[in-house]
Amino acid sequence: NTGLLGAFITTIVASISWQLVASAFPIAFLNNPATYILLRWCLFLESTGICAGAWVIASIHRQISGFQRDEVYIGTAESRSKMDMTDQSARINVGPGHIVKLPNFAES
Repeated sequence: NTGLLGAFITTIVASISWQLVASAFPIAFLNNPATYILLRWCLFLESTGICAGAWVIASIHRQISGFQRDEVYIGTAESRSKMDMTDQSARINVGPGHIVKLPNFAES
């Protein structure tokens, strides 16, 4: 009795009805001035990126987790060079020609 099924049906019918009309009568649909205005508005919103769900989720996750910029954790390139904190790539034996042994795998 939550009305969820009614919400699903309404959403599906409302979203598909416009697609069916547009596919049946494409010229009439595109010649409608209201369609042009809605299309321009949607393209504007899409170009801003404000409707992208990933940005919203990432912002919420950042606030909850307390993430900060990389400079807080590892410092800037200038501060790392002053403290002689170079990358120790010679110690890392990965890449072409270096097979990494995965844990929990038997050697053959």
